[in-house]
Amino acid sequence: EGVRGKQLRIGHIEYDSIVEHLTQTMDTLFKCDKRIGNKHGKYDKLNKKLVIMDENGMMVIATGFPNLKFLSKEVPAIYTGSTIAQDGVLHYIETAEEFQIPGDVCPMPCAELGCAIDEDYPICGVCAIHCNTTCDGSLMGNQIEDRHDDLPSFTMAAPMRHHQKSVLAYSRDQIVEAIHFIEKHTGEKWDWDAFARNMKTYNAQNALFEEWMEINKTDYPQVVNNNVMLYRDAEYMVISGRDPSFLKFDKKITELAKEGYKEKNLPCKEIRHRALVWGVHAQYYTAFNQWLSNCWGIVCLCDMLSFTLTKPINYEDHEQALLDLGEYNMNMIMRNHSNGGYEVGVEQLWQYCEEYHADMVIMYEHIGCKSMAGYHGLLEEEGRKRGIHIVWVYHALMNPTKATRKDMREDVNRYMKTVLREEPLDPILVNFDDAVRW
Repeated sequence: EGVRGKQLRIGHIEYDSIVEHLTQTMDTLFKCDKRIGNKHGKYDKLNKKLVIMDENGMMVIATGFPNLKFLSKEVPAIYTGSTIAQDGVLHYIETAEEFQIPGDVCPMPCAELGCAIDEDYPICGVCAIHCNTTCDGSLMGNQIEDRHDDLPSFTMAAPMRHHQKSVLAYSRDQIVEAIHFIEKHTGEKWDWDAFARNMKTYNAQNALFEEWMEINKTDYPQVVNNNVMLYRDAEYMVISGRDPSFLKFDKKITELAKEGYKEKNLPCKEIRHRALVWGVHAQYYTAFNQWLSNCWGIVCLCDMLSFTLTKPINYEDHEQALLDLGEYNMNMIMRNHSNGGYEVGVEQLWQYCEEYHADMVIMYEHIGCKSMAGYHGLLEEEGRKRGIHIVWVYHALMNPTKATRKDMREDVNRYMKTVLREEPLDPILVNFDDAVRW
């Protein structure tokens, strides 16, 4: 919405690639589902090679099993549903609440559970890998979903205090146990050569991402707003170096970003505020960042979920490779900042603000999540000390009935008008009704 020029071209490259990968995922799930494509055993051979992975699990572990398919059933059912349509998963949330799940819990595991209760997930795969990367609420939901899947499962747990060196050995052991579990239930063996090939791609992708971020530290940022937030989530978490075509896309994006920087292109009409996004963004309002730019000139340079580990993974020294995988597992999306303590939840934010010359933080307050709630006063106090504007935006992740898109915009409008006394770049965008819009 409202994206132009090179920003639009970058967006087309990114979202076309994501949609293509998503449709391939859905095709495989439909084929292997015992109630649809595999009703008469037509795709038994494919199904025996399918491992179900938690939507926030470290998919990098799949790179050592070239003959297997690792897919997440939650991504097309829950994540995509709430991203495309703001009320896309309300039915599943309500279904879970009918079974006495409290209404104040995170809508993500709640919707996932509702989907399992309705038996809408595909029944497929030979085993499942769970994780606590998102939060322990998500992990508890997985345990109930296991009853629906009727598959052997393993939880690849990550330590909470992941910056403590003493926990790395534990995380490394979790990786080894997960590999052994997959080997046991699929009959496949971990392939170090395949792992090395994929890691060369993954390391190259992370290096290109660092180039985008270096450009974003300048006066002419290029890969911003949703072009970094949505795409990076998908590439980092789901693709994980397994599809070399994404490296080609990243190279095209890098070329466009460098051209835009040389031409001194701005991502919007006027950059009034350089912002970082902290906290988990609303799944039902993906266009919010672009609205910030078009209405108020607030450009989101990067977000908390994209500030993940990008150091190269060693693929030559096998023991170091396992340690690197253990470190990545502890730094997956959500776990790396919203869990882990004050150092990663608060202190690193100010480090990023300094690096990116940010004068504003769009602080998402997910009302169903308790992990960041304790930092509220600390963030306000430290922000004042540094002269950084903290704009709190309340949302309910996948449930727009508790905090609508209009409510989110009004949080920003109120701050910009009453605190900063600014006028909008486009007054038409300040207040409009999108209650029935996708």
